[in-house]
Amino acid sequence: MERVILHVDMDAFFASVEVIDNPKLKGKPVIVGGISERGVVATCSYEARKYGVRSAMPVYIAKALCPNGIYLPTRMARYKEISEKIFQIFYKITPYVEPLSIDEAYLDITELKKDPVSVAMYIKEKVKNTTGLTISVGVSYNKFLAKLASDWNKPNGLKIIRSDMIPKILLPLPVSKIYGLGKKSAEKLNAIGIFTIEELHHLPEELLTEFFGKYGVEIYKRIRGIDNRKVVISRERKSIGRETTLRSDTNDKKELEAYIKSFCSSISKTLITKGLSGKTITLKIKTSTFENHTKNKTLPMHISKEEDILREALEILYSIDFQEKIRLIGVSVSSLEETKLQQLTLFNSDF
Repeated sequence: MERVILHVDMDAFFASVEVIDNPKLKGKPVIVGGISERGVVATCSYEARKYGVRSAMPVYIAKALCPNGIYLPTRMARYKEISEKIFQIFYKITPYVEPLSIDEAYLDITELKKDPVSVAMYIKEKVKNTTGLTISVGVSYNKFLAKLASDWNKPNGLKIIRSDMIPKILLPLPVSKIYGLGKKSAEKLNAIGIFTIEELHHLPEELLTEFFGKYGVEIYKRIRGIDNRKVVISRERKSIGRETTLRSDTNDKKELEAYIKSFCSSISKTLITKGLSGKTITLKIKTSTFENHTKNKTLPMHISKEEDILREALEILYSIDFQEKIRLIGVSVSSLEETKLQQLTLFNSDF
């Protein structure tokens, strides 16, 4: 039996919640995120997008593009409250729900044996009546195509991609539409004259593997409508981390050390509260020219104590030779597992 997968995506979610809570904002360019000049746009209304404003854009650039925009701070507690109401609707339809984020999920409705468009319309209507928000839904026989479909005619969109439409419907699309293919990878393809999926279709699997490693095989399959990934009901948390944009760019490691100490304390408390420990410590930095870099270290044992995480994070910090000043710094712990025994510090003298 061919699977039936929905990808549901809440339209400009944070901004839409702000408009619902304050109807005077309707029809105006609303930008939500860090409101200081060093902040980053979390999301924005479609009116703001007409000016070229996009998610993850520095606020100072957004203000240059849209000086008359309405800039608001994020209210995560409120967004989570609305998100929970929407996900309750999903779970009443099927237990096979895979959350991707606060405003996005896959649903496997194969076992419902109902018209998928009718199910999608029901979800859209129920979300609208419950929250006042619109939601876009993509319907297909796999995750890649369902996600592609949900983005087809946003906002408030509904699109179905059937197996008999493949590959014809994909061919005119830009390679940037391939889920998982990042901006740099798309630029790499553009550099050799590959701009559309049709042009990519002519490349052999071996060349894509040479270009992108193992992921090249996935790209080769996806543009031919093949994606065997299942909807994962329970998603294990992959990492716990903290990061912040600095008040001013710096390459002073003593100043950065203060931030790292705060992060490690917070991460340790979260790990211990959740009964978790991890063994991969990652330091993330964003330079003054907005380039992201990460460096990590994997330990032979899992840790959760603040002093252990801090020691490893600082070792990574002092191993880096900064060529530019830093505007953002973060620390995360991954390779998580449940802590079954009381953990000793790595450097416990009684060990």
